[in-house]
Amino acid sequence: MEGPRVLTVIVNWRTPAMTLEAAAAALRAMEGIAGAITIVDNMSGDGSFERMAAEVAARGWSGRVRVLQAGRNGGFGAGNNAGIRAGLPGGGAPDYVYLLNSDAFPAPGAIRALLDYLEAHPEAGLAGSHIRGPDGAAHRTAFRFPSAAGEFEGAARSGPVSRLLARHIVPLPVPEATRPVDWLAGCSLMIREEVLAQIGLFDETFFLYFEETDLCRRAAAAGWPAVYVRDSAVVHIGSESTGMKRWTRMPRYWFDSRLHYFVKHHGPAYAALATAAHAAGGLVWRARRLVQRKDRGDPPHFLRDLVAHALAAPFRRRRPSAAAPRPPVAAAKPRSLP
Repeated sequence: MEGPRVLTVIVNWRTPAMTLEAAAAALRAMEGIAGAITIVDNMSGDGSFERMAAEVAARGWSGRVRVLQAGRNGGFGAGNNAGIRAGLPGGGAPDYVYLLNSDAFPAPGAIRALLDYLEAHPEAGLAGSHIRGPDGAAHRTAFRFPSAAGEFEGAARSGPVSRLLARHIVPLPVPEATRPVDWLAGCSLMIREEVLAQIGLFDETFFLYFEETDLCRRAAAAGWPAVYVRDSAVVHIGSESTGMKRWTRMPRYWFDSRLHYFVKHHGPAYAALATAAHAAGGLVWRARRLVQRKDRGDPPHFLRDLVAHALAAPFRRRRPSAAAPRPPVAAAKPRSLP
């Protein structure tokens, strides 16, 4: 096959059957597109790797799909980095990297729509899909970059506050047409190889959450905007590997990732301000709950855990930021989209 080469990377964590379903959907969507699919097992330790490798061989996918063992569970970004570093079978570099969640299923034309957009718009760095749940409901996967004002608005859940801070609301309404956005969810995301060569891979300090926010922010700072492509349709179940739907309390890695993002991009003082803003907004919401008998909305102890985590942060030993480097390329000029 001729044309630009796409490397599709799917990270597995103890969901081998679903990961193989995602790979099968990606195979159909990759028809006519040069490249390959790499499944990375994040050291599941439950036989996932062996099962997937056997199934790939049994289904006759070996020429197009391979299964790699990451050797550790470093999280979403680290797993994707392992697949990206491995490159295409034979060692060649792709022109584009397409990230697909293990519980996401692209429609037959979904990958082609992202590829065609990036080929037609060399000023764009990343392209993400229109995501729907199995019930057909559209998911919000296009966002503004987080800010202190956005933290207050999101926690307050108040109509007057949202109207006042409308320009800072992080989740955007589901776009009705293709358009540039600040950042996109990583469940179905295509990235130009030139972008990764310039800004590096995922920052592996993030175990889960905020890693694609950070990647899109670094790309935007280098002049590579992200674009929501309405014609690329993907069904996403959501939270199958993380178990988020069953959480009774927010895990520490979520707080770690959130804090790392704010400190990395805005500094410790702003990170403290963002946490204070979230706490203040949370108190507004809790006051409304007392009067209007609304549902809690947050996992148990969320606000207390958020503040306690922030207060303890100066006393914890922090790992350095670990964005994996790529070979340098010429600095990109600022880009803008119509």
